[in-house]
Amino acid sequence: MASGRAQRWNRGLLLVGAGLMILVVSLALHSAWRDPAAGGPTIDRRGTGDGAPDFVGSRACAGCHAEQHQAWLGSHHQLAMQPASETSVLGDFNQARLADGDGATFFRDGDAFMVRTTGPQGTVRDYPIHYTFGVEPLQQYLIALPGGRLQAFGTAWDSRPREQGGQRWFALYPESQGQPSSPLHWSAIDQNWNGACAHCHSTGLRKHYDAKTQRYATTFSEVSVGCEACHGPGSAHLAWARDPHGHANIGPGHGLSLDFGKDARGHWRYDASAGRVIGQGPRSGALEVETCARCHALGTPIHEDPVHGQPVSDEIRVALLDPELYFPDGQIKGEVFEYGSFIQSRMFHAGVTCANCHEPHSARLRAEGNGLCTQCHQAAAYDTPAHSHHPAGSAGSQCVACHMPERTYMRIDGRRDHSIRVPRPDLSASLGTPNACNQCHQDRSPAWAAGRIDHWRAAHTKGLQRFGPALWAAGEGAPGAGQSLERLIGDPEQPAIARATALSLLADSAAGNQIDDAGSLFRQAADDRSPLVRRAAARHPSAALALLDDPVRAVRIAAAESLAALAAPPSSRAASQTLQAAAGQYRQAQALNADRPEAHLGLAGFHAAQGDLERAQAELETALALDPAFVPAAINLADFHRAQGHDDRAEAVLREARRHAPEAPALSYALGLLEVRGGHHKQALEALAAARRQAPDNPEYAYVYALALNERGDSAGAIEVLEASLGQHPFHRPSIAALASFYDQLGQPDQAMRYQRMLRQWGQVP
Repeated sequence: MASGRAQRWNRGLLLVGAGLMILVVSLALHSAWRDPAAGGPTIDRRGTGDGAPDFVGSRACAGCHAEQHQAWLGSHHQLAMQPASETSVLGDFNQARLADGDGATFFRDGDAFMVRTTGPQGTVRDYPIHYTFGVEPLQQYLIALPGGRLQAFGTAWDSRPREQGGQRWFALYPESQGQPSSPLHWSAIDQNWNGACAHCHSTGLRKHYDAKTQRYATTFSEVSVGCEACHGPGSAHLAWARDPHGHANIGPGHGLSLDFGKDARGHWRYDASAGRVIGQGPRSGALEVETCARCHALGTPIHEDPVHGQPVSDEIRVALLDPELYFPDGQIKGEVFEYGSFIQSRMFHAGVTCANCHEPHSARLRAEGNGLCTQCHQAAAYDTPAHSHHPAGSAGSQCVACHMPERTYMRIDGRRDHSIRVPRPDLSASLGTPNACNQCHQDRSPAWAAGRIDHWRAAHTKGLQRFGPALWAAGEGAPGAGQSLERLIGDPEQPAIARATALSLLADSAAGNQIDDAGSLFRQAADDRSPLVRRAAARHPSAALALLDDPVRAVRIAAAESLAALAAPPSSRAASQTLQAAAGQYRQAQALNADRPEAHLGLAGFHAAQGDLERAQAELETALALDPAFVPAAINLADFHRAQGHDDRAEAVLREARRHAPEAPALSYALGLLEVRGGHHKQALEALAAARRQAPDNPEYAYVYALALNERGDSAGAIEVLEASLGQHPFHRPSIAALASFYDQLGQPDQAMRYQRMLRQWGQVP
């Protein structure tokens, strides 16, 4: 589901050529869809027409694979999306009315399930429910809109038992109900199924979006997540099953696109002589994890015809440890699903797979409670108060309470952090990260929790994930951040997603200026085994050339994007052709997402880097036509007009965007800067004050607002703003320099010298 207003308006901006600030982001939004009668998705079991296998549907598998099919029936995968019917709809449609939001009413009209609510034009009308979406702990409902769209309604049914607070309607975004202009309203682009989570709730999806008409003709092979979602199209396998002797040379998988074998799990046993758990027996390992990641990773789809068995990065641009999505130490913050967490874990690095804990066809846990962990870890050593330091049978004695703490999304959906980490309350004070101890002991401090752990285990392990301080330092601009990132990048024992994030930070932040030869780090990373690391390495032009023909698509298109501003094509014809091929795949990825403004923002940056400002402007205008509340496109387009000397056009763009997103701090900030340039000091101060109010934790907004206050003669107010900001961000150098200047202006040399010493300590002044 769309993660909410704050996340939408605070997407990071990356400066890319020609004065344009271009954003390329990873999204995974929970959304909606439409039926054939309304011109929406239809059943389409055809293959590609090139002799490749076709989709045959899960029922075709049941004859030979009855046990697996029976396990799949009733699973969250099988029920991921269903036509609305007496058996699939869980909500109360007996004239039920939602108390909050816009007071939607749910009722029946014959066999149809209906909702009376405010539509996209602001008028109240009745809409039929076409499909259910999800099943537990909540169920959403899909409404058809013109253009082949299906939209996820913003009121969901809490399907939990009544004693757990369930069996009720609730608004996912109460503040947006009844407000069609809100980006979180059910009719808005962020609640659209076709272009967001459709590929994970159905099998064999083809979006079929026509950018010229802005219409969808979406198809799928199966309405929910079926056998072929994981194993690939099954027609060749079915043909072999019907006539094995007629297909003798069909291959080891007997025509199955992806065959995990009879047992894909890793197998483990405790070796008393070694004193540890060791692996034994066959497993498909990364193959299985990468397959699950196609839907259990947060990312942007870049290819619609996946080759089953390829790395997930061949199909999805997986999100890294962005500060809006993860805490600095890698704990989950935004709605990121499981892959990005699990690949941080020691379990993953040891060879544990998803199926070690989850039966793959039913998706149920293989054991309840601590029994899941004691499949491998000796109960006598770990399922005891001596290890947990909590009474047996208590909530604190559960392995997941400490090692997989839960975070709630969509108001009631608790999801566990799959990084399976050692609790680190000692990091909470320094990094601002949560910890499992204080999640339960909320009346205690992190220092208390850290002290208790030290008391229990004087030499306790710090865990595998040791990258938090380095990522935090880079985000804060702390002294030595560049060197910390350098050490992290060069540490092969640290998770690849963390090392890839470090490379991205090195490319984007001032930390890259703190090390002597950043280019060599990127070139070395270009040979890394992980596609995530190689993709991040491609951010540097000196590494990008070598990655244009990488075997993984996400790496190739990242290299092409990095080289978009190449002044001259490579000297050799082969290298030039490789660059053109990768650039073509980059454009194809954006075309696949042409229904999203982010794709056009990315293309704008690509064209701007190539010097084609006219096409860049057109792409930004298209992005805003798709979503007038898409703040990054508005800011970029305004900056484009400003660079052309058209401040009046820039102001018009920003004010129109602000009408759709009135609480977006980036718009207030941009307007403030525009007013400063125009000499309108009163209006500038008002806009900059709004940005500071809307984003109180942004040090740049505080700094510029303080400058404006000082310019108006309020040095004391400017100092108050900056010192409050430094309490949150103690290494923001411009703020420290400004404080030294302001105190000097006020005739307080001792205070001014204190801040001068800080800058000298960090080598910022002579």
